Amino acid sequence: MRSIGSRRISHVASTFLLSLMITALQSSTPTVAEETKAIASSFTLDNGMEVIVIPDTRAPVVTHMVWYRVGASDEPKGSSGVAHFLEHLMFKSTEKIAVGEFSKIVAKMGGQDNAFTSHDATAYFQRIAKDRLADVMAMEADRMVNLRLTEKEVLTERDVILEERRSRTDNNPGAILSEQMDAALYYSHPYGTPVIGWMHEIAALDQDDAIGFYKLFYAPNNAILVVAGDVTVEEVKRLAQDTYGTIPANNGMKLKRERPQEPPHLVARRMQLNDPRAGKASVHRSYLTPSYVTAAKGEAEALDVLIKILSSGSTSRFYKKLVVEKQLASSAGGWFYGDGYDSGKIGFYAVSADGVKLETIEAEMDALIAGIISDGVTEAELKRAKNSLAAEYIYGMDSQQTLARRYGWAAVVGQSAADVESWPDDINAVTAEQVRAAAEKHLRITQSVTGYLVPESAAPTAQRAHDATPADKG
Repeated sequence: MRSIGSRRISHVASTFLLSLMITALQSSTPTVAEETKAIASSFTLDNGMEVIVIPDTRAPVVTHMVWYRVGASDEPKGSSGVAHFLEHLMFKSTEKIAVGEFSKIVAKMGGQDNAFTSHDATAYFQRIAKDRLADVMAMEADRMVNLRLTEKEVLTERDVILEERRSRTDNNPGAILSEQMDAALYYSHPYGTPVIGWMHEIAALDQDDAIGFYKLFYAPNNAILVVAGDVTVEEVKRLAQDTYGTIPANNGMKLKRERPQEPPHLVARRMQLNDPRAGKASVHRSYLTPSYVTAAKGEAEALDVLIKILSSGSTSRFYKKLVVEKQLASSAGGWFYGDGYDSGKIGFYAVSADGVKLETIEAEMDALIAGIISDGVTEAELKRAKNSLAAEYIYGMDSQQTLARRYGWAAVVGQSAADVESWPDDINAVTAEQVRAAAEKHLRITQSVTGYLVPESAAPTAQRAHDATPADKG
């Protein structure tokens, strides 16, 4: 996927703004939310299409995005990959635009465009000069309802996606292991199915699958328009009504997502992938967690802070202990994905140093997790984590594309602009005890999958991964 460029303010200005915002985090007034509130405005067209406007007058450019409340986890069972397949096919033709001309037209306007599919959303976007906004809105509205697909185009694009899967997943040992771990982490929920789809199911997709999915989910009342840039709410409202507002709603659509949900996880799962392409051996761990949508108040924020302290960056406990002090690993880290519509996920990894067994690294990782559960975190760690998260938020405000994605993603999973804008203060409210409690509740081995990625020649050093039972890590 091509990247969209963004205009950044000067480093001096960015640093000054960041220092002000972090200072706000550390004082009672003004808060970060007070400094950043009311950035976005929203309204809804008569046909049900939600519109979010994020003014940014630093340059006469705009980022225009259309989000659909549908992703890979909404696909019919047995048709994995059709959401991503349709995303590709949306760049074919309508009565007004010839095959393959959509992106060329945007480029001739001096803009950039692309799209992406996730488990929970599909989005299409353009970055364009302000005076071309009406044109891209008309083009995007056109393909919302007037897409034309011939059988030849569908089959040709299917071959493209099959090759994409071969190159990005099947030829990448790390991607293979990640895909297999996801399949093991989710007993029932479709988050366990890869967004790109399983190879045999992609190969069976046809014209009827693509058109059926398109007609079922692509409609204004299942879409969100986000415009960030040098615009006013009034300008966007007029343009949106003239383009998207003329499209009738699909009143037969089920707007409530109905997905299988996860039963309780009672047994830890383990796997090992031997592959001569793997390079150095590595250990990986995934945990099923709530997301910002599903968590109790303050719980997802505590998980964000927890991961910063435990495994994110060179000041984290993982990095300092595994890489710097004990030199067991050449790299180590972790992340919390809290943006899911139905759940979230925590991931840890460590790449072994020469001659170090993965069991040794895994045991040390478990000890570091246990240390937080038993003893909590320090106030210095808590403060540093909050400041780091605040910095990421502020630098994101400096990117028009990030703003559009930030508000669009929140809306597509059911959150509000207020949720986005209050996030820094919600992070600042997290206590050390909440962090410890989050670790105790959500870093349970029974809610996890552990994977070893081992070069074929090194398989004997991690043989225990084949023989392990849940009792080994209970």
